[in-house]
Amino acid sequence: QVQLVESGGGSVQAGGSLRLSCAASGYTGSSNALGWFRQAPGKEREGVAIIYTGGGATYYADSVKGRFTISQDKAKNTVYLQMNSLTPADTAMYFCAAGTFSYGSWYQLSNPAKYNYWGQGTQVTVSS
Repeated sequence: QVQLVESGGGSVQAGGSLRLSCAASGYTGSSNALGWFRQAPGKEREGVAIIYTGGGATYYADSVKGRFTISQDKAKNTVYLQMNSLTPADTAMYFCAAGTFSYGSWYQLSNPAKYNYWGQGTQVTVSS
């Protein structure tokens, strides 16, 4: 079992920044990818950023490229999502998830159904 705990959400004005954290515990060796997803009210959950925990390769949704950065601290078993230049469209509940992939395109990595473990989520609200 893998436990994921997100933190760092909050309310900011447009143009502001937030850094989300996802602390992983348990048998983390069973998963090789950690991802950030988000879900706004009435919308489907969508992939935001993914990192392979082994080699560190990263993948991003087009909507966040150049603004968001996913990173990891292996010693702390923690993955971060640095979010800059936030807009109201980024308002959503953000979730951390862990999965196992033998290889992956963004289409596969961003599919929530491919992830086995989820955190409880942290709310991000961006006001105009």
